[in-house]
Amino acid sequence: MSSALNWAREGRIWPHRDTSAFVPVGGATWHIQRMGSAGKPRLLLLHGTGASVHSWRGVMPLLARDFDVLAPDLPRHAFTTGHPPTDMSLPQMASAIAHLLAETEFVPDVIVGHSAGAALALQLALDHGFTGPVIGLNAALRPFPGPAAQVFPALAKLLFVNPLVPRIFSAAAGFGSEAERFIYRSTHSRIDAEGLACYSILLRNAGHTKGALAMMANWDLPTLRTRMHEIVNPVLLLHSDKDAAIPLDWAKEAHAWLPTSRLESLPELGHLAHEEAPDHAAKLVTEFAAQHLLSEA
Repeated sequence: MSSALNWAREGRIWPHRDTSAFVPVGGATWHIQRMGSAGKPRLLLLHGTGASVHSWRGVMPLLARDFDVLAPDLPRHAFTTGHPPTDMSLPQMASAIAHLLAETEFVPDVIVGHSAGAALALQLALDHGFTGPVIGLNAALRPFPGPAAQVFPALAKLLFVNPLVPRIFSAAAGFGSEAERFIYRSTHSRIDAEGLACYSILLRNAGHTKGALAMMANWDLPTLRTRMHEIVNPVLLLHSDKDAAIPLDWAKEAHAWLPTSRLESLPELGHLAHEEAPDHAAKLVTEFAAQHLLSEA
């Protein structure tokens, strides 16, 4: 499937569909979901590369008991459309999110980011004045070691500019039960059928996979690394000991670079820990956020 995802077609199975809205900002249209009540602390959820708001399906309703929660599909991901490839660098994506927040008048008190979403949360703190708690779930903060830091983005750029690659990848990933095998091999997470169905749709769509490749091609973690000492936000890093995508040792290194961070290991879970154990993830997020929001008050 090479056309853009269609909300009336593919979106029919999306979790919490009734909470969705489409927000035009500039030349782009964002797909967002919002839960909770006005007047509660505001919490922003940022998913990782190649995912969508569906990855919060278990966590979001639990967090909505205590927070006003907003979750967008990131630029060029899932049902968010209209962002040019030049918007896919880390600073540009953070800027695009800041414009979305201004348009929706949503000023977050807390940001939770999964994988690359955690890097976006820190970029929002560095460039856009966010001062509240940041929770990184299996955060992708450590650059690839040595020459790989240059090789992998360069490879992603080559794949991105080849129009056949996203289609070939999407066809392969969506064949039969390959989506489930792909998710497990790359994350070591076992997730529910609802989540697998959504990932299968995303992986089969060349537009979505091209968006993920564009994000990978423009992701500059080495520059973020040089600025991590500037972070003054309270930071909680929750990292799985079975993560096949980002080793726990990498999280320990990133923790050492962040002067205000705390690291907690999540035993026997993979990269999609918040999808495997949403109750546990929501509990840890709520406790950390409440602790720091209360101290600020």
